[in-house]
Amino acid sequence: MSEKMNRNEEKSAEAHAYTPGLKVKRSMTIAKTRRLPIFGEVFVEEGDTVNHEQIVARTEISGDPEIVKVSMLLGVEPEDLPRYMTKALGDVVEEGDLLASYTAFFGLIKKRVESPKAGTIESISDITGQIIIRGSPIPVDIDAYIPGKVAKVLPKEGAVIETNAAFIQGIFGIGGESYGKIRMAVDDPEKVLSEELITTEDKGAILIGGSMVTLDALKKAVEVGVSCIVVGGVRHDDLTSFTGEEIGVAITGQEELGISVIITEGFGKMRMSQSSFDLLRSFEGYHASVNGATQIRAGVLRPEIIIPHDEVAEQGLEELASGMVPGTPVRIIRHPYFGAIGVVKFLPVELQQVESESYVRVLDVELDDGTVVTVPRANVEIIEE
Repeated sequence: MSEKMNRNEEKSAEAHAYTPGLKVKRSMTIAKTRRLPIFGEVFVEEGDTVNHEQIVARTEISGDPEIVKVSMLLGVEPEDLPRYMTKALGDVVEEGDLLASYTAFFGLIKKRVESPKAGTIESISDITGQIIIRGSPIPVDIDAYIPGKVAKVLPKEGAVIETNAAFIQGIFGIGGESYGKIRMAVDDPEKVLSEELITTEDKGAILIGGSMVTLDALKKAVEVGVSCIVVGGVRHDDLTSFTGEEIGVAITGQEELGISVIITEGFGKMRMSQSSFDLLRSFEGYHASVNGATQIRAGVLRPEIIIPHDEVAEQGLEELASGMVPGTPVRIIRHPYFGAIGVVKFLPVELQQVESESYVRVLDVELDDGTVVTVPRANVEIIEE
């Protein structure tokens, strides 16, 4: 038996597995591709220096169409519609402009059809008696998101912006891109970010909490105008109450809540990892770009905190790209240990049967409290520090 265990330990020492990780880095080169949804105009050139809110590209997308049943509203036959139109095909109209009118019985009967919206007359049909008004074009601007230099121009599409920055990924988030100055709302990663810790001076700030943020704190943050809250955990029910809908993990980031929220550890009261907390604390007062968008399924997208600074980028820190080995710090990302942090203890080579009765590769993780648990390798992510 002991001989078998020794062989397993030898195998474990040599075994490794690649698992994408959540990054916590003090200094690295960040590149962000800023691309329009359709072709448009690019306003920057390679080598330009940009700030986070500078518009790098712009386009316009067609407005929504609206059908107006003019012949029915006038009480005339569709084929007679052109006779009563006061506007022609291609005309630009404003809301309330007269589109068509009908008068009968020496002026005793008067009917008018006014435009329900601003736009352009795209179609006049003498078959259906309807016209289509295409809404005014909707401008779409793409800003730089991060301050830095234009590394590459994408003709008619956008640009790639590069900067040196600290970079922290969360496990889950809501809300889209934002920007603000970092303020530590707590002095310990165990502490809860409560309502009374938020003041009117926090307008536009990125607030760093500890183990959890309360529902009342989220609501007050919106009232004050806080840009983003970064915290270890949040109760699922509180997040559902705050957003007004059940939050899934397929994709987020489109919520219009007036604030972004980034969770670094998981759901419930979960102490923020010391490395993340210390790194954020070291950059208190710095401006940062944040994005709460999360996508867990195809094309993984993690919420992020980017803190541009002038420190020299770290070199030679890509050793984790080769995979997990005993001692690698990891975070468990699925039930029943969701959000738990530990280190790889043992990497069995053989497949093992799990609760679903399927055979998968597993690993033993020693949690922060000393407990050792066995989980499928697909259920963990490397914490890149």
